[in-house]
Amino acid sequence: MRNKIVAANWKMNLDYKDGINILKEVSDKLQFNTNTKVIIATSYIHLREAVSLNNLNSQINIAAQNCSAYDSGAYTSDISAKMINSCGVKYVILGHSECRDNFNEDNYLLMQKVSQALSNNLHVIFCCGETLLQRQKKIHFKYIEKQLEESLFHLSSDDISKIYIAYEPIWAIGTGVTASSSQAQEMHKYIRSLFSKKYGDTCSANISILYGGSCNSENASELFSQPDIDGGLIGGASLKADSFISIIKSF
Repeated sequence: MRNKIVAANWKMNLDYKDGINILKEVSDKLQFNTNTKVIIATSYIHLREAVSLNNLNSQINIAAQNCSAYDSGAYTSDISAKMINSCGVKYVILGHSECRDNFNEDNYLLMQKVSQALSNNLHVIFCCGETLLQRQKKIHFKYIEKQLEESLFHLSSDDISKIYIAYEPIWAIGTGVTASSSQAQEMHKYIRSLFSKKYGDTCSANISILYGGSCNSENASELFSQPDIDGGLIGGASLKADSFISIIKSF
């Protein structure tokens, strides 16, 4: 049975004090309240203390927002998967549309990052998604397929079991526009079918696919009720403890 997951992506928000305060508030209010797997992708400055809080509330799992494609070397400002793992972190987000766009991360680079993450015992939340123009041209399914094939489909079935998929329609990220539940379900079902073709029905049935695109406490229940949507990758709505907890309780 696949996991139900709600993951926070803080992006470049919250200073050290505010981030720790939110982590503590979420930790306190989640005591024994839900069986949903909760993942919080903090800024790098919060990772070590966030792991310490995770030790107090094992329901909260900590993620990094990215990692390097390289193990070590003269890559100023980069942070390796090995470094992230050494902090006790077990998850990392890769392939977010903002990183693809702002930092020119292509499918080949992401393939390298995925391999680095897995070789350093990190589970990966792998993002894929299309632009509004690609959807209007009706090439969005092929575009998503290409992202997955070129970055993930070199992996073994065992490694794929350590991957979560986050479908993020780029046209809905931070815009306040959300894909309808039927649009989101259609794409999630399609993504699951790709894993079925490549890795078989058992893998397809067990892989968690999250929705990321202006998911909030008002629309989460409807989205999460869809048969192929296993949770959400939450941006702005994760920056306040109460709204994030409300989404967690939406299953």
